[in-house]
Amino acid sequence: MSLRDDARALQGELAVLRRALHQEPEIGLHLPRTQEKVLAALDGLPLEISTGSSLSSVTAVLRGGGAPDGPVVLLRGDMDALPVTERTGAEFASRIAGAMHACGHDLHTAGLVGAARLLADRRESLAGDVVFMFQPGEEGWDGAGHMVEEGVLEAAGRPVGAAYGLHVSSSSYPTGVFASRPGPLMAASAGLHVRVIGAGGHGSRPHAALDPVPAACEMVTALQTMVTRRFDVFDPVVVTVGVFHAGTRRNVIPDDAVFEATVRTFSAAAAERAAEVAVRLCQDIATAHGLTAEVDFVPEYPVTVNHTAEHDFLADTVREAFGEERFEQLADPITGSEDFSRVLDRVPGAFVFLGADATGDPETAPSNHSPLAAFDDSVLADGAALLAELAVRRLDRPSKEA
Repeated sequence: MSLRDDARALQGELAVLRRALHQEPEIGLHLPRTQEKVLAALDGLPLEISTGSSLSSVTAVLRGGGAPDGPVVLLRGDMDALPVTERTGAEFASRIAGAMHACGHDLHTAGLVGAARLLADRRESLAGDVVFMFQPGEEGWDGAGHMVEEGVLEAAGRPVGAAYGLHVSSSSYPTGVFASRPGPLMAASAGLHVRVIGAGGHGSRPHAALDPVPAACEMVTALQTMVTRRFDVFDPVVVTVGVFHAGTRRNVIPDDAVFEATVRTFSAAAAERAAEVAVRLCQDIATAHGLTAEVDFVPEYPVTVNHTAEHDFLADTVREAFGEERFEQLADPITGSEDFSRVLDRVPGAFVFLGADATGDPETAPSNHSPLAAFDDSVLADGAALLAELAVRRLDRPSKEA
């Protein structure tokens, strides 16, 4: 039987696991209940399993039947949820207040378990080893960075030669369609944290105080002008202020005002320039108002870059295993960020999206991170099958080329 056929036979079990994960979402780097479910799902497979020391990760190594010094492929699935209160009304909706698998990581985890089972059944025919990277803390916690520091890329005893990851989408792509592109696929992210410091006073006498609010508001709008006037339109930058706090009452001028922005870029040069220009802009505006500003620019994830040869290999694998119509070449990168970029910074590989819209209309469906985001778990089998296909074919490629 083909990998797809075997994966279809696992679909029901993978859906049960996915829904169990969905009902008990955990946030951040420490996911003890999720880790427990993953370990139980892998129990009995011929895997060398280790868990993280600084996070609830699971690393599993499958030894192939080929030469002991054969190639190594890494497959990754992230496991953490978001601080979102679910409103889907699903029968398996989150039972944890204020937490939801609103980004589909429950499908990633179940799909990677499926890939491990598929490949374990073919262990003797594998030309090398496979590392399964079950990762916490993708949603802003840099879980991939922590796992890289703890040695996931050397878990097989020799370096990983290629790495692949998959991400489901509740909108944008038809269900079952894989989508990717060579080169930059997802943006780098950084956080801009600003505190404007003035001197409080009575709202009726602003001349007797140093009001930080107008200056902070000016900074917010000036950051948008900065994007259009200080950066090349063909190397885009996105700045969005998502947090703004000042004051306690309408007739009180506060001592300070704070805001936070996310900054997205697609090149190292743009990221470096954004750090310099945004900080100076906010400080100069504060000075012009007779105020001071504490400004921190905090880099988070680098650009997620698909290696061209690995992207082409992935696209060919999808077309051959699933059909031409199942792969969509993206014209442009997306402005979301991913810490799988930490892996792709060190190892050739590729990242791919998989449409999992549960509404029937991906153009209008609630997007990832929405409390209404709904994912169709019928894609689990094909997601697991693709990851397994990539591992089998990539491990076999060096021997064929030799």
